Amino acid sequence: MALVIGDPAPAFTLPADGGRSVSLSDLRGKTVVLYFYPKDDTSGCTKEAQAFNGMRDAFEAAGAVIVGVSPDSAKSHDKFKAKYELGFDLLADEEKGMLEAYGVWVEKSMYGKKYMGVERTTVLIDAEGRVARVWPKVKVPGHAEEVLAAVQAL
Repeated sequence: MALVIGDPAPAFTLPADGGRSVSLSDLRGKTVVLYFYPKDDTSGCTKEAQAFNGMRDAFEAAGAVIVGVSPDSAKSHDKFKAKYELGFDLLADEEKGMLEAYGVWVEKSMYGKKYMGVERTTVLIDAEGRVARVWPKVKVPGHAEEVLAAVQAL
C-alpha cells in the first residue's frame, strides 16, 4: 500500500526497547520521524541511527520525536541501542504488520536471489497523525539533515 500525503498514518502499537510498547496514538501532538531500517547493527543501519542520534537535540528543538522500526526483536534493539547510546525508541515489528501497512516490506534482490526485506524508508507524520512526507529508498549520507530541514519547515 502506498502512503498518500495528507492521509492518516496507519495506526500501530509495537514492542519497544526496554520492555515497553509504543503506539502512534501515544505520539499525537508531536511531529514523528518514523524511519524504517532493515537490521540492527549492520553498516548502513548503524550509520543511519547514528546520524539521527547525533541530531536528536535539533529534532527535539523542532518539536519532533525520532522512532526507528525494524523486524528485529526488542531484545536485539536493546543491545543495538546500548552499544551506540541511541536516545530514541526502536520498535520491533517481528510480525511485519506495520512494515506492510507502511508499504516498506517489499521483495528485494541480491546476487540474483529474491527475498522479502525492509526498503529503507522514512515517513514524516505531522502532529495530527497525518502523513506529511515520505522518503522511499533512502540513501543514508545526508538523509538525517534533509529530514530535519523538512521537520523545521512544517
